Amino acid sequence: MKAPRFKGWFAKLPSLNQPQRRQVLDALHPAAGLDQVVALITEVREPGRCCPRCGNEHCYRHGFANDLQRYRCCSCGRTFNDLTGTPLARLRHKAKWLAYSQVLLDSLPVRKAADRVGVHRNTAFRWRHRFLHWVKLDRPVLLNGIVEADETFLLESQKGSRTLDRPPRHRGGHAAKRGISSELDCILVARDREGRTIDAVTGRGALKTAQLERDLLPRLARQALLVSDGHPAYRAFALKHRIAHEAVNVRAGVRVRRLGSLAIHVQNVNAYHQRFKAWLQGFRGVASRYLPNYLGWRWALDGERVISAEQLLRIAISVINR
Repeated sequence: MKAPRFKGWFAKLPSLNQPQRRQVLDALHPAAGLDQVVALITEVREPGRCCPRCGNEHCYRHGFANDLQRYRCCSCGRTFNDLTGTPLARLRHKAKWLAYSQVLLDSLPVRKAADRVGVHRNTAFRWRHRFLHWVKLDRPVLLNGIVEADETFLLESQKGSRTLDRPPRHRGGHAAKRGISSELDCILVARDREGRTIDAVTGRGALKTAQLERDLLPRLARQALLVSDGHPAYRAFALKHRIAHEAVNVRAGVRVRRLGSLAIHVQNVNAYHQRFKAWLQGFRGVASRYLPNYLGWRWALDGERVISAEQLLRIAISVINR
């Protein structure tokens, strides 16, 4: 709308009655949400903007598309926008992204999330895992001091799969084998006394030393004291890499023991297991292939590390630990 026409339209606003004013506000609300999201995307991506193909920082503006400024790289000629190469690329309904970020903070199931935001349930499910793709990677670099490590197990799930490699279970079902078996997903959680936490889905069945080397060793400070239960994999891992290690015999009923002034236990990490499993029940089962996303989601919520929809959206479109 050109300026003279806009001025004429704006001058008539005081003459609107109350229902008409509400109608205008309802019409402008999505546009205001879109402007807020676009401004946030520009603010987050502008400092390190570069070509997603060649990494060249020299580019120039090249029109608009899908509510975003497009750019053309001066080196390779590729066109891109600020969401190219991010998990949120090509997603629609940007005006609803902040509202959906709040849905994630409220831990709503898919159908309730779709109803609140006003999108289809398939869209709500797709957005959930796109938004969490980089949120799950926003983790501490190293664990220091006393580091508690323990594993927990969830029944393997192929929820949503069109083909199964086993007979289907009714309403989740139970493992056919007793104890720890290949029917269970092993989730390793390591947490220091400052609350910094890392986790990983190590695979199926019992924990192995090679999995600790892959998932724990890169995030463990050399001066850290590793505390675990009596699982032999931790002992072999600590001996091989010369890591200080203390174990508590949980099976024998030993919960806490003293080492000088230090309290040796794994109660912090076990409490984290309990909070994660209690929170997960609200989703009525999740597929094993999505477990890393849910672990990252829980980490973001635990201790209120992410406290606003804007903060969550910033992480989802940033380059943190990409």
